[in-house]
Amino acid sequence: MSPDHVPHGLKEHVREPDGATGGHALAQRISTDPDTVERDLIKLVLTIVELLRQLMERTAVHRVDQGDLDEEEEERVGMTLMILEERMEELCARYGLTMDDLNLDLGPLGSLLPRDPGGPLGR
Repeated sequence: MSPDHVPHGLKEHVREPDGATGGHALAQRISTDPDTVERDLIKLVLTIVELLRQLMERTAVHRVDQGDLDEEEEERVGMTLMILEERMEELCARYGLTMDDLNLDLGPLGSLLPRDPGGPLGR
């Protein structure tokens, strides 16, 4: 990709290895392989679903600890969360991902999902 084909807003931010502005570095960072794009999109969607699942689980545990749920509600919430966890594992297996693959590295902030040895990522 030549510098002339880089969108105007990106041209000044794309640098060649020697420091010159150009599109070669952009082409190296953006993979256009359809198989990779599909897998990365699935990985992103599953990461968001796993984050929400863990938040729902923590909320449910908090509500149980506070006594906000009766036994029937506790049972229903527990079963729903177990089924959702099973479906997540099935989807990860279907697309060749592990639960650790879903844990995004946020740099200095650490990882997106907690690495709890007894939790869903500790397997």
